[in-house]
Amino acid sequence: MPARQCTTSRLCEPQAKQSFRLCVQVQIETHADLYYNLPHMKELSETSKGIICIVLSAFCFALMAVFVRLSGEISFVQKAFFRNAVAFFIAAAGISKDYAEHGKDAISIPKGALLFLFLRAATGSLGVFGNFYAIDRLVLSDAAILNKMAPFFAVLFSFILMREKIKPLQLLAITAAFAGAMLVVKPGFQFAETLPSLAGFVGGMGAGFAYACVRKLSTLKCNGKIIVLFFSAFSMLLSVPKMVAAFEPMTAVQFLCLCGAGVCAAGGQFSITAAYYHAPARDISIYDYSQIIFSTFLGLIFFGQLPDIWSVIGYSIIIAMAVLNFLYTRRIHAA
Repeated sequence: MPARQCTTSRLCEPQAKQSFRLCVQVQIETHADLYYNLPHMKELSETSKGIICIVLSAFCFALMAVFVRLSGEISFVQKAFFRNAVAFFIAAAGISKDYAEHGKDAISIPKGALLFLFLRAATGSLGVFGNFYAIDRLVLSDAAILNKMAPFFAVLFSFILMREKIKPLQLLAITAAFAGAMLVVKPGFQFAETLPSLAGFVGGMGAGFAYACVRKLSTLKCNGKIIVLFFSAFSMLLSVPKMVAAFEPMTAVQFLCLCGAGVCAAGGQFSITAAYYHAPARDISIYDYSQIIFSTFLGLIFFGQLPDIWSVIGYSIIIAMAVLNFLYTRRIHAA
């Protein structure tokens, strides 16, 4: 069976290769050793460093979506497999290093953590699959904003898992953000047309539950590399039956695009981890929504995409609620 050719709008080999080189350049420039030795980074405050890292993370995830879309008509499950494979090998290398330096105690699973590792892996996989399905079929900025519903769902699921109180203003923000998401989803009676938006929305919900599980695991002192490894391995195993039953051969360009998606996803994960190492979420989380700006411009440049007016209104509501929650959280902590 010949490899299926990529038929994505405006796709060409030079464009894909140029994008891949850009992604690799971003990863090289943000390598930890270089990052911590840049003179100007030493002069910045911790909050400024956190902002730079989280904006870089947003760019990496936006670029990941471009690579996913450029890889063409391959199953979203197969695309997710490659995305998770890169994270799996990086996490495995990190765990091997921890074991060599600190012994088995460094990689042991704390008591009570196994259930939440499974829940994080299952809901995180739902988040990735939903997001990739949406990326293939929606305007990139639409897929990005639906995925950004995750922080709102994280608040709800943190209440369920850890009994963290939800303030009235937070509940208002969640309700309004849900209404904004519906303007992007545009639910109707044509299920086939609505399905990609619903998949993106459910993907954001899954990611939100996964974030809540990560928060719970952090209280149990679970090694972050174990969380990433467990999730990546679980998600890859979910992909195997589909790939065995109907593996879709790829061209060299499609393979490069999927490798680029994996590298960008890993860069995004490491950048956002570095961001929250430097500064608390209440000070920098709002800058994560810069991904919508990046996705809008990249979608226009690579695919000629522009969101419709209802989506733009939905974006505005969701981002406004994120800003409101951000300012409210900062005020509470400043009091």
